[in-house]
Amino acid sequence: MTTFKKVNNWLHLWLGLISGIIVFIVCITGCIWVFNEEIEGLLEPETKIERRDKAVIMPSQLMKIAKASYPDIKVSYANYQQGRAINLGLGERRGPNITLKVNPYTGEIITKEVHKKGETNFFRWVLNGHRFLWLPFEIGRPIVNYGTLVFVILLITGLVWWYPKKWTKSTTDKSFKIKWGASFKRVNLDLHNVLGFYSLLFLLAIAMTGMVYGIKWYSQSLYWATSGGKSLPGREREILSDSLMAGKLYTPQQAIDKAWLKVISENPEAEGFYYNFPDTSKAKSSIYVTIYPNSGQFYNNRSYSFDQHTLKELPKDEVYGATYDGAPFGTKLRKMNYDIHVGSILGFPGKVLAFLSSLIGASLPVTGFLVWWGRKGFGKKGKKNAKKEQKSQSKNLAEKQENTVSAARPKFKPGVVRKSDVSEKHTIDSSSI
Repeated sequence: MTTFKKVNNWLHLWLGLISGIIVFIVCITGCIWVFNEEIEGLLEPETKIERRDKAVIMPSQLMKIAKASYPDIKVSYANYQQGRAINLGLGERRGPNITLKVNPYTGEIITKEVHKKGETNFFRWVLNGHRFLWLPFEIGRPIVNYGTLVFVILLITGLVWWYPKKWTKSTTDKSFKIKWGASFKRVNLDLHNVLGFYSLLFLLAIAMTGMVYGIKWYSQSLYWATSGGKSLPGREREILSDSLMAGKLYTPQQAIDKAWLKVISENPEAEGFYYNFPDTSKAKSSIYVTIYPNSGQFYNNRSYSFDQHTLKELPKDEVYGATYDGAPFGTKLRKMNYDIHVGSILGFPGKVLAFLSSLIGASLPVTGFLVWWGRKGFGKKGKKNAKKEQKSQSKNLAEKQENTVSAARPKFKPGVVRKSDVSEKHTIDSSSI
């Protein structure tokens, strides 16, 4: 074995053992998160609203509906989706908050969800594990980020280890097929090697897009490489309204609805809208609206920012606020990052691939550990089996050597003289006279 192979295999083994638990948690939670919208829709059938040829209620009406039930809590956002109830959020994101499910045509409140500070639903809990392992954010987030980087290295070193020295029928079968009828150790090894190979490209795509969200130098380097050497612009500071114009042109309700009408008039076929209400108690707060042309996809969204007093359209983020169709490749790739990460870039089939790949990714630390455990023969029983196996191999080798020697011996019975031997002896004796 070459030095390169030895170093590669050593890295794969020990990095895998060190990061195994991190990889397992991140992959299994990612696997669950992929279909969170679909699962929530199944669990809440009452929030499915048949699409009508009728205008949906305006944002100012949503504010009135919320204030009627909770007059002292500010309205923060409304999430419109075709065929679903509106998700109307009240209160602070990270503090106590309330989510109302509202019929988009009648304004009827279908359900109410009240969340205490720090309280999360199941899928938010799953996402917290995926992002920072349920640890304090400042501790768990770097662990997940660099654990993902280690996972990328593991995938590459695993491919090198997997690649056969020679391509024969035997090595081809071992590399691409699982021998289900073999022993547990062989099936486990095949699951690790074969499934790891088939999911390699998908797992690389998921891991590398995941690192964009947490590793700053990686995110900047990736944008630089894909944009022809351009630097990634920093996130724009909060876009503020002109407080000096407060109350001069529009009331808050008028401004909220006019901004909405402008956006939907430009995007009449959009499948979803995310409306971020301004904090009317703060004169500098702005109106933000994001539209989603396709259901379940985010890469081609368009965002708008408006001054809440003048309705002047405010500057957009250079990358995330750019229009997808006219954007350069590096910007397009960055806007596609989340959809690639969860597989939705390919629609529902892509989400299925992301689900299966993440499930395999979660299995790799488990099968890899069992391979290592079995080879090392840990424990009394393991050591005994290892010695027994070594003794058996030595015995088989000795028997093979004995059979080779036996095959070379003359095939006649002791004490029986063959005519050929007598003739040969006579010839030798005669020639020596």
